[in-house]
Amino acid sequence: MTDTKITSKEAIMLIVTIFVSHTIVTLPQNLLSNTKSATLINLVYVGIIALLLAYVIYRLLKNFASLDIIDISEYLGGKALKNIIGGIFITYFIVTSSNLLREFCEGLRVAFFPMTNILYILIPFIIMLFITNYLSFGSNIKAISLIFPLVLVSIVFLFFGNFGNFSFERMFPVLGKGFTDTFITGIGNIFAFSGISCLYFIPPYLQEPNKMKQVCLSSVIIGLLYFLFCTATILLLFSFFVDVDEVLPLFSAASYIEFGVFFQRLESFFMLIWILEIGAYLIITNRFSISIFQKITNLKSQKALSMIFPLLLLGIALLPKNYSVIRFLESNIYAYFIIGIVFVLAIIILILANLKKQKERKIQ
Repeated sequence: MTDTKITSKEAIMLIVTIFVSHTIVTLPQNLLSNTKSATLINLVYVGIIALLLAYVIYRLLKNFASLDIIDISEYLGGKALKNIIGGIFITYFIVTSSNLLREFCEGLRVAFFPMTNILYILIPFIIMLFITNYLSFGSNIKAISLIFPLVLVSIVFLFFGNFGNFSFERMFPVLGKGFTDTFITGIGNIFAFSGISCLYFIPPYLQEPNKMKQVCLSSVIIGLLYFLFCTATILLLFSFFVDVDEVLPLFSAASYIEFGVFFQRLESFFMLIWILEIGAYLIITNRFSISIFQKITNLKSQKALSMIFPLLLLGIALLPKNYSVIRFLESNIYAYFIIGIVFVLAIIILILANLKKQKERKIQ
């Protein structure tokens, strides 16, 4: 996989795809539940923090040329630390992607297949992973590059298509539950920028490593704009999604759009695009998981893993008994899981590795 090189634009699309996929499910709902009417202000606030963190990550990675977080962990603490960090990130990618897949498929079942066993809705995504795992990573990225613009356009269209239905009074009070909830405890909403996790693995794949800064900053800015469109649509259109565990709020928003007699019920068209987007997300997290496992085990080929990891994903996706368990994990555990790994552990590893490098330079 590391033999495949991607452009800076493809890298940005890859990272933003992670941001986008979570908004299709319940991310806007979770953000609104945390900070209520102040969510748009809070998003700008945590977006600036995420931008600063992305720049810090860029600066820390810059001292290690084309190494990723797994290679840097080996440099810092040998094979033992390499295996631990590799195992943590594999767990992170598999658990979060399986939870998102199950949540999205539950939404599909409610919207289109109420009498269908959830297993039959999950299986087509697993088959897709079997197929894409046997294709080159470059082919996967090119497919994602075609899907990505469609998804962004669909969300912008969703916002402006519903503009006449918006109630701007829902933006008040501006600070929601108060200053503390918006700017202190509201920092927890930074978990929305989980796509930053890809920054730790991008350097070996870039055709032009000198554009890493552009990749880091541009992906966060685009992700922030996307979050604002999605969250504003839900906030200004509905009030009940803030406190009720409904599925796929953006799908419900799409059902409000009508353009004359011949352009009604557009939500099915939006859903088709979003299914492709979820597929793109799964491809990315699955390929990163396989690549990490190959690196920590020194396997020569990924072919032996091409079926194992999708089946592992399916098994974990089937573990929750019902949708309420999934929502509990999403609302109470998932955010801390992301913050702990993406914004604390990984940055600590990079800082310690940089300190070690500076010490070595002084000795020399």
